[in-house]
Amino acid sequence: MPPKAAKSKDAAPERPILGRFSSHLKIGIVGLPNVGKSTLFNTLTKLSIPAENFPFCTIEPNEARINIPDKRFDWLCQLYKPKSEVMAYLEIHDIAGLVRGAHEGQGLGNNFLSHIRAVDGIFHVLRAFEDPEIIHVDDSVDPVRDLETISEELRLKDIEFVDRRLEDLEKSMKRSNDKQLKIEHELCEKIKAWLKDGKDVRLGDWKAADVEILNTFQLLTAKPVVYLVNMNEKDYQRKKNKFLPKIHAWVQDHGGEPIIPFSCVFEKNLVDMPEGEAPKYCEANKIQSAIPKIIKTGFAAINLIYFFTAGPDEVKCWQIRRQTKAPQAAGAIHSDFEKGFICAEVMKFEDLKELGSEAAVKAAGKYRQEGKTYVVQDGDIIFFKFNVSGGGKK
Repeated sequence: MPPKAAKSKDAAPERPILGRFSSHLKIGIVGLPNVGKSTLFNTLTKLSIPAENFPFCTIEPNEARINIPDKRFDWLCQLYKPKSEVMAYLEIHDIAGLVRGAHEGQGLGNNFLSHIRAVDGIFHVLRAFEDPEIIHVDDSVDPVRDLETISEELRLKDIEFVDRRLEDLEKSMKRSNDKQLKIEHELCEKIKAWLKDGKDVRLGDWKAADVEILNTFQLLTAKPVVYLVNMNEKDYQRKKNKFLPKIHAWVQDHGGEPIIPFSCVFEKNLVDMPEGEAPKYCEANKIQSAIPKIIKTGFAAINLIYFFTAGPDEVKCWQIRRQTKAPQAAGAIHSDFEKGFICAEVMKFEDLKELGSEAAVKAAGKYRQEGKTYVVQDGDIIFFKFNVSGGGKK
């Protein structure tokens, strides 16, 4: 019987996560018109997984699924040489350009904002290059002004939502003494004051009970953001750009979320090159694609992780939301696994790589048996035991 892992007494409880509790999460590309959103999306689409790899799933023209590059997965495939290899993926949506006044329906405002409501995180693309041939919606290039424009539009739309919710709650409170209505009303007042103060909901220190209610609202400013700074190839190659320090300062003052400099023109040229040419070009010019970093950062930003199942038949990544416990992770494979969950036999990827085989991991006492309260960690290699109608199986 494998040993049970000792519980750490020092582990601080993680903050509750804002957003949907699902493994089918997606991220939207957002920005003003003509900042490089569609060029980035089209580049990613060329790297996307063919839709036929997903039975019963139609991907619209503005949606793509991109594999998550992972050396751990590659290593497991070399070790097991499986018949089937299934990587994790990030689902990305291209969202039409926003303009000032979108919250009031300007441009494609309402359409744009409803599309943001449908995604779980935001790639916020900023233009940090000057080109007289590409017009800017505000006639000049100023990424910090663009940041302010979009952030304000999202806050204003959230305030509008909260105002409507407060009205509904006040009507309900006249007809009922339900304590829950009062709790939600107080929270909505707090959220409104927070937004009016120019702050985004995701940056608040909300209690677990608040988060439970907040997650039913799907507020736009509750969604995590990754800032993608689109510059010309020369600036990207020399890692210098006159707009970057100001963008960095603004982001640090507004939550300090990830910033990734990249070049749309460079990335597009790279995927358009004949097979085998791109690595040579990158080596000759001492430059690397930012796409793998963008994909991995976006995946982590929307609180997704994955565990592996590995063997000669298949090496597969199973994506789940961070903080998912073992039975629910088992349910990602099949609902029967969750219903009849007995235990999860877990080894760490690092232990397997270091020791070289499952037998060696077991011999070293590092192959652990975990129960229903175990929180699955990114990169765990798991064998689930379950029992449905008397039969224990994987």
